[in-house]
Amino acid sequence: MSLPRPYPPPTYHGEGGEASAWMRRSDTPPDLGRPDVGTCEYLATGDQTEGRFGLYRWTFGDAESGPDPHFHRTMSEHFYVLSGEVRLYDGDTWVTARPGDYLYVPEGGIHGFRGADRASMLLSFAPGGPRELYFETLARREPMTADEYTAFLAEHDQYMV
Repeated sequence: MSLPRPYPPPTYHGEGGEASAWMRRSDTPPDLGRPDVGTCEYLATGDQTEGRFGLYRWTFGDAESGPDPHFHRTMSEHFYVLSGEVRLYDGDTWVTARPGDYLYVPEGGIHGFRGADRASMLLSFAPGGPRELYFETLARREPMTADEYTAFLAEHDQYMV
């Protein structure tokens, strides 16, 4: 049996702990999108977690949407299906994920996702980069040339395959 990995070095050096927790209430409106095309709730942004992770609740609209296969160089991505069915690309094939299914994608892992019919999932990134600007720019559907789009994707650690 191998020894367990040790805990990382401490990042809190106080003596007695502190009151630093925060909560996002379930009735907080979505941060992005429209109910007819899908929404995203910023549960914990990279800024809020000091870059440790970013956590989002993604709810698809009625029509199927989601990114084609891609990978990230600097962050892992995690998917946990909450409701409905979400098609996840695991680098080899598209699989149908249902509530309770989880997919972990390490840095460099090819992946994609597609959903419809109000399916929802938790989507997280570690470490937590500024993913909100990526989501918001795409939601605005700003016109970009092919070169501008490629540069935009690279700026946000998104490499299409």
